[in-house]
Amino acid sequence: MNGNLYKPLKSELIKVINESPLIKTFVLVPEEAFSFATGQFIEVTIDGMGEAPFTPSSSPLKSDQLEITVMKTGYVTDHMHNMQPGEKMGIRGPYGRGYPVEKFYDKEVLILGGGCGFAPIRSLLYNLIAISDKLRKVTLCYGSKTPEDCVYKPYVEELRQTPKFEVLRSVDQPDENWTERVGVVTVLLDDVEMDINNSVAVVCGPPIMMKFGTMKLLEMGYPESDIFLSMEKNMSCGLGKCGHCMMGKYLVCKDGPVFTYDEIKDQPHIWN
Repeated sequence: MNGNLYKPLKSELIKVINESPLIKTFVLVPEEAFSFATGQFIEVTIDGMGEAPFTPSSSPLKSDQLEITVMKTGYVTDHMHNMQPGEKMGIRGPYGRGYPVEKFYDKEVLILGGGCGFAPIRSLLYNLIAISDKLRKVTLCYGSKTPEDCVYKPYVEELRQTPKFEVLRSVDQPDENWTERVGVVTVLLDDVEMDINNSVAVVCGPPIMMKFGTMKLLEMGYPESDIFLSMEKNMSCGLGKCGHCMMGKYLVCKDGPVFTYDEIKDQPHIWN
């Protein structure tokens, strides 16, 4: 935890990157070092507007700069999308339980992502690149609605040049220039070759994608305990006080947001 968990740390917005028509990445420099574990989340505060939880999309190995990738979906995010470099935000945290990357050692890692779910996945990928000597291989399957909606385009090309890393992408609605797979992201799982007995899977994206992605991974033979889900479910306060993110016996902001499927499979409404 970085200092007082209730008090936002002032941060300056130094760059805004347009990822897609509805998604932007905000590059922040906090006024003091800020660290997090990949998969943890932070609360971003906008003075006079409110706050919202986001999982950083930047490397957890950097403490002098932070990136968050934000889809325009409501009151706070609408305001954020109009912010310019030089303006200030507050960040507090980090909160929750991230990815247990030490459990990925000497294994193949299959990552299934969709839409803005690429944000926590990119942070994880930065982490996995740093420990790639301890991994067998990493395969990313990413899907979006259209080619225009694909985020982190330069990063994807960089990742494709990285040893041990493979990227497969699909879109629901291709244009005339699209040369990769067409269909929902789970179609990519038909193209992967994984040693499932020595592999783990990570899923992050819209709830309906996570549901059918998890079912497909189970069909492929992945054990329930080897499927890691990022359940960013209606989180609000980040402190386990408001109850917005209650999922059966769990509070996602405190007990997650990363869970294995076997931990939550019997909890009610996990995909809602």
